[in-house]
Amino acid sequence: MQQFKVGIIREAKFPPDARVPLIPAQVQQLRQQFPNIEIVVQPSKGRCYADYEYTDLDVTLQEDLHDCDILFGVKEVPYDLLIPGKTYFFFSHTIKKQPHNKKLLQVLMQKNVRMIDYECLKNTEGNRVIAFGRWAGIIGAHNAIWTYAQRLGEQHLKRARDCRDYYELKYQYRGLTMPVIKMIVTGTGRVGKGAIEFLRKIGVREVTKEALLNETFSEAVFCVLDSDDLYSRKSDGKYDRNEFHSHPELYHCTFSPYTKVCDVLINCIFWNPAAPSLFHKNEMDATDWKIKVIADVSCDVKGGIPATIRSTTINEPVFGYDVATDMEIAPYIPESIDIMAIDNLPNELPRSASEEFGQQLISTVWNELFQDNSRMLDEATICKNGNLNKHFEYLRDYVTGES
Repeated sequence: MQQFKVGIIREAKFPPDARVPLIPAQVQQLRQQFPNIEIVVQPSKGRCYADYEYTDLDVTLQEDLHDCDILFGVKEVPYDLLIPGKTYFFFSHTIKKQPHNKKLLQVLMQKNVRMIDYECLKNTEGNRVIAFGRWAGIIGAHNAIWTYAQRLGEQHLKRARDCRDYYELKYQYRGLTMPVIKMIVTGTGRVGKGAIEFLRKIGVREVTKEALLNETFSEAVFCVLDSDDLYSRKSDGKYDRNEFHSHPELYHCTFSPYTKVCDVLINCIFWNPAAPSLFHKNEMDATDWKIKVIADVSCDVKGGIPATIRSTTINEPVFGYDVATDMEIAPYIPESIDIMAIDNLPNELPRSASEEFGQQLISTVWNELFQDNSRMLDEATICKNGNLNKHFEYLRDYVTGES
């Protein structure tokens, strides 16, 4: 069996992230299962699992990771901390040509780093095998309700970050009378399923899209809209999934009727930059526009939700959007549309999210490390040996600064 040394890096991006790719018990499990593989952990004061929780299980803490072959993190690594010539696993947020991470990819190539992006690890069916998406959906749905409660001046709900775990987050809804609102969840991927799971568990009734549009309710309800509910071909009004994903420019969005009946939008749909946005800013200024809270869990700034003019943080989760000026204003006031766009939502429940993520990593990715020619790892390798990997040649103009 191939031998190598693995390091769990300290999260150094600001704002800080408390998640870990492998929790202490999982590191212990891997050390027992693979005694020839050494795993060390870089000390950190900001992790959701304290250093002593690793050392109590005889896991070695090591500040200098230059002797490691493979380094696992969660968020982007600051440029000056990247060790040349190593293999890194983390979320690089470069595959959509995100402007703020252009330099990161340039530095990764300059330092001959092999960058394997969790977002690109897929099975033979093309489905992602590892993600925090479920937790983003769960916490995003809670934050949507929490934000609406702030508009009502009600302070009874705790933030997810103030709950120890998922159980406590759900428990606070027992016996709670929800406001009579209509909510929409867009998307049925990992993120959308997480939001749907949470709403069902706290007792919100799910209704059809026809009922949401046409009926009046005496309780909180929600409906789910997937791509085929939101988009139709410009030429004939039909929908073809494969065509939409490959040629979204052929489609237009049909979300407009829902803006007249929905109070809270929980946006969990994957947005292709070539696809139309869910609505236009001029629609938000219409007299029959009803949405007052948008939880943009997907958080594509100036993307599918035009009012997401910036991302928000766990410490300051919501901003108000003023349609008339297209500018930020105070949230929770009558004239604002409140936008919750935290870009690291799972970090509000980092212990629960990290445990599930580590389980996925072990069950789907770990054995790939021992393969000489792993299809999964190759197709998730953005760059190596100072150049873009063949699967990511489309980033050439992005990384050279010509895009």
